[in-house]
Amino acid sequence: MSAPEMSSSLAPLDRLARAAVPTPSPCGTGSMAWREWGAGPPLVLLHGGYGSWTHWLRNIDALARRYRVIAADLPGLGDSATPPAPVAPEGLAAIIARGLDEVLPGGERFHLVGFSFGAMLGSLVAASRGAQLRSMTLVGSASMGLRRAPMQQMQPPRRHMSRDEIMALQRANLGILMFADPARIDDLAVHLQCENVARARVKSRGFAHIDLLRPVLPRIAAPLGGIWGERDITAYPWVEDRRDLLRRIQPDAFFAVVPGAGHWVMYEAADAFNRVLLDRLAALDASGA
Repeated sequence: MSAPEMSSSLAPLDRLARAAVPTPSPCGTGSMAWREWGAGPPLVLLHGGYGSWTHWLRNIDALARRYRVIAADLPGLGDSATPPAPVAPEGLAAIIARGLDEVLPGGERFHLVGFSFGAMLGSLVAASRGAQLRSMTLVGSASMGLRRAPMQQMQPPRRHMSRDEIMALQRANLGILMFADPARIDDLAVHLQCENVARARVKSRGFAHIDLLRPVLPRIAAPLGGIWGERDITAYPWVEDRRDLLRRIQPDAFFAVVPGAGHWVMYEAADAFNRVLLDRLAALDASGA
C-alpha cells in the first residue's frame, strides 16, 4: 500500500484519537487510560484481549450521538500501565472498578458493554455495582464455560519479521479469530491488530476457557443482554447456548445474533451492530431501567 493510501485508511483512527477527552485512573505504578466522546448518559465500553479502545473504532461515532461514550484501555493493554502481579481476572476487575469511580465520580448510573475479554472483566465489575449499573451487554463473551469448536492456531509475530510480514501474519490471524469473511479484513483492521498485539502485556488467552461467569452473572442486578456474530468462532455452532445461559438467569434477557459476522462483530458488521445496540439501549432508557 502506498503512503497516501495508508494515511487515508488511518484517518478515522487519527480523528477519533484527537477528539477524545482523556481521563486517567490508577493502575499499578502508572495509569489506566480512559477516553471519552460525546454527551448524554454514560456508556462504558470494555474491549477484548490483545486489544485497546480501537476495538470500538467503528462504533464510537454512532454511539456518541446519544451517549457519553467512555472507552477504556484495559490494564496492561493499549496505553494503560501494566497491572501488579499476580495478574488475575479479579485483580484486573478491581482496577477497572476503581477507574470507574474516577470517570464517574458522582456515582452516575451507566450502561456497560464488554467485548470478549472485556465482557468477562466487565461482568465481574457489573456484579459489584448494584443499582448504579443500568445494563450489562456481553459481546462475544469469553469464560462462560460453554461449548466451542477447536480453532486453528494463530501465529505470533517474530522479531526477525519485517513490517510487511507482520501485517500479513496478523491479517491471517484476524481471519482465524476475528472475522467470518476474510474479504472484510481491511487495511485499517490489520493496522489496529498489529499495533494492539505489539503493546499487549497482559496475555488474556489463558482466561478464555475458564468457567468463570456462570456464578457471576446471576449477581448482576441490572438487565443482561448479549450480541454475538452468527459465525463467531468462539461460539459457532452453539451461539444459542449463550442465549440460553443468559435466559436461565433472566428469562427476558435481550439476545441478538448479527447474521454473517464473526467474533469482532462490532467492526465486521458495524452498521448492524450499532443499530442493534442503540435500539437495545433506547428501549432500556425508555423503560427507566
